Amino acid sequence: MTHTADTAGTAGTADPSGEPLLQVRDLTKTFPVRSGGRTRQLRALGGISFDLRRGETLGLVGESGCGKSTLARTLLMLERPDSGTVRFDGVDPFTLRGARLLQWRRRVQMVFQDPFASLNARMTAGDIVSEPWRTHKDLFPSAKERGARVRELLGLVGLRAGDEHRYPQEFSGGQRQRIGIARALALDPDVIVCDEPVSALDLSVQAQVLNLLNDLQRQLGVSYVFISHDLSVVRHVADRVMVMYLGGIVEQGGTEAVFGRALHPYSAALMSAAPSLDEAGRGRQIILEGELPSPLSPPSGCRFRTRCWKATDECAAASPEPAPDPEDGGHTAACFHPMGKEAEPVPAGRGAR
Repeated sequence: MTHTADTAGTAGTADPSGEPLLQVRDLTKTFPVRSGGRTRQLRALGGISFDLRRGETLGLVGESGCGKSTLARTLLMLERPDSGTVRFDGVDPFTLRGARLLQWRRRVQMVFQDPFASLNARMTAGDIVSEPWRTHKDLFPSAKERGARVRELLGLVGLRAGDEHRYPQEFSGGQRQRIGIARALALDPDVIVCDEPVSALDLSVQAQVLNLLNDLQRQLGVSYVFISHDLSVVRHVADRVMVMYLGGIVEQGGTEAVFGRALHPYSAALMSAAPSLDEAGRGRQIILEGELPSPLSPPSGCRFRTRCWKATDECAAASPEPAPDPEDGGHTAACFHPMGKEAEPVPAGRGAR
């Protein structure tokens, strides 16, 4: 597939009326874990559903262990779900075999978190970028074509002529991540999964890489699933945000909707901790009590209820379904007692600083 500028988008400009490129419905994934002399099931994903449109960036946030990486690995077909469906342009990739599967794998690529560990120190930048073509031999069959495309890709991510002959240790961290991005682009993908792509970089370099990702999205129309713990980064790059907690989605919606008026108490706690230069945006910080429950023995009903100041008996009895915000149907939260428009009192110990 060849991308064109006509389909490109940047954070906040993706077309919400377009047909989803990727549709995920009720995705579940469990892993057997040996604990206390017996095997127990760890539910890493519990009923995940979302859409991703062309040229859109979906930000994925949540505490460590919430299932973000498992979801990313499932989208890349490195894990097979227990149940649920994944539709990519209407096709379930988990049903593909042989040449059709190989063709599909071109369409979803990944940029890894650590640019120092994800590049082979014994390979030049040119070899790293061209390595996917060893499997997909039909794309650039001749050495001349491969060399020209390598130089084109390195130039696209801001590296210079001749850099294809240098080794990773000769580059800075930001330059190494640019090589990783060029490698992800080598197969002309529709979707790139970005797993904490700037967390290992200095702040000034982070901005350069984020701007590069935005520029590439405008030029190529590629979609991103952007995983990050840094809420300020997600707010900068994402069109929509999905908040995960203990293997489930507690809230999703447009970036400014979620950051501006979080509906789920967990999302509200996360957003209250996000730094803001806007005086009006700096409200009280919600401090959550208690530890994240073990995914081996999660609470009944709503999984967040053991840390939530709004929990009632209803929250223990049943798991809430996602419900739309009356003012914004695209903004949903799985909560029986969503946050109101006005500031709400928070009990001592879970309150404001």
